[in-house]
Amino acid sequence: MRKFLSGATVLMVMASAAVADPLIGDWRTAPDDNGNSGIIRITQCGTSLCGTLVQSFDSAGKPMQSENIGRQLVWDTNPTGEAGQYRGMIHSPDRGRDYRSRLQLAGDALTVSGCVMGGAICREGGTWRRN
Repeated sequence: MRKFLSGATVLMVMASAAVADPLIGDWRTAPDDNGNSGIIRITQCGTSLCGTLVQSFDSAGKPMQSENIGRQLVWDTNPTGEAGQYRGMIHSPDRGRDYRSRLQLAGDALTVSGCVMGGAICREGGTWRRN
């Protein structure tokens, strides 16, 4: 019984640590090439983090309809082991491309960038703000 409780305690602590990842939450993206932005909700997806577009805004900051609402735009994202650094995949709707992402978390600011073709072509995604 003692081994069972000890094992259950370890599992609960591990589950709490995963839920408590500082990247989890809602993030307002930087404006894209069209001036539009959105709210990405980062959650735990299995052993990785993922993010779904939950709201879109036009260049004036007014809510707008988007075919990408409900679409997962961030996936397979994990901490690198260095403070605040994450790597994974990200989709850019304005360019219709998937990128290998680099995310740097500092407080309520998330600096986003991504590369394709083994790093030959990279794009800055700006700084996202915790919403």
